[in-house]
Amino acid sequence: MSESLARTPLYDLHAELGARLVPFAGWEMPVQYTGIIEEHMAVRKTAGLFDVSHMGEARIRGRDAAAFLDRIMTNELSTLKPGAARYTLMCQPDGGCVDDLIVYRFSETEFLICLNASNAQKDIAWMRSLVGTAKVEVLDECAAWAQLAIQGPLAEQILALTTALPLATIRRFGFLVGEVAGASGCVVSRTGYTGSAGFEIYLPAASATQVARALLAAGKPHGLIPAGLGARDSLRLEAGYPLYGHEISERISPIQAGLGWTVKFTKAQFVGREALRRQAEGGPPSSVILFSLADRRIARQGATVFAGDTAVGEVLSGTLSPVLNKPIGTALVAAGFTGSTELTVDIRGTRLPLHVSVEPFVK
Repeated sequence: MSESLARTPLYDLHAELGARLVPFAGWEMPVQYTGIIEEHMAVRKTAGLFDVSHMGEARIRGRDAAAFLDRIMTNELSTLKPGAARYTLMCQPDGGCVDDLIVYRFSETEFLICLNASNAQKDIAWMRSLVGTAKVEVLDECAAWAQLAIQGPLAEQILALTTALPLATIRRFGFLVGEVAGASGCVVSRTGYTGSAGFEIYLPAASATQVARALLAAGKPHGLIPAGLGARDSLRLEAGYPLYGHEISERISPIQAGLGWTVKFTKAQFVGREALRRQAEGGPPSSVILFSLADRRIARQGATVFAGDTAVGEVLSGTLSPVLNKPIGTALVAAGFTGSTELTVDIRGTRLPLHVSVEPFVK
């Protein structure tokens, strides 16, 4: 591995558990432990534990914090209640995505934002560039936090063995702050990126190994296993969740990505509003579709999508769905062809039919 790759506080634990480590977004991360399919199915049937400490964090605080976030984000943050979180996007003036984020509100004047790993420093610089005269601070807290995700139908039962927090009272996209496995100051939220039930835990970086070991020990009798980025990718694709740089990017807007529900045009002003309004009213030039293949071959990123003999798009993500036992993926397809029943994808010179799905494969 390159010495320039960053490591999470759990690096030594990953090595001890026999993880296969790979470069990802500038970090040395576990792609798998026992195997992607086994880890994927554990999250669907029992539970899996992910190290997502590579994700970034920024604290936004000050008298104008809520108004500032409303001005730079597509979703409405001023109506968010303390103890709740909201998914949102941050866009460029042309409607392209700077990043997708989860915003947690702690008080009237204080928020914590989860940033994608590859975008964290870019996002913080972008937010700071938009402060202007607002009474608000944008604090870089990436180094202060570690993050664990415990996902699966038994996640709550297992997490409850390590904390006295009343987990059953936490609603979807709600959170509590308290102690987990002896570590204080943890933010426990009912969120996740897998399509299965579960929690994400933001915790002081120095406590990461202690909490991860406690969770693995408590969960082992219940089928909890460590899971890597490979399973995280196949899980999020089954659930139809976007990944920055694939289904959303500087060239793919929330409207194109099917995330128009996060764009609140009721707000008088936010960065990208007019460009997104034009797309929403006139229709975007292309849209993201979710598909499956009746073949064992996987359509990888960059593969060309055809309607007849006309190239009309490209694959954005592709993998094997362990639940469906067939390849699935996403593609960006030109307007007018997204509902076509005759789309094909070129895989090494062979055209295979795409079966477009209007719903995520796992809910």
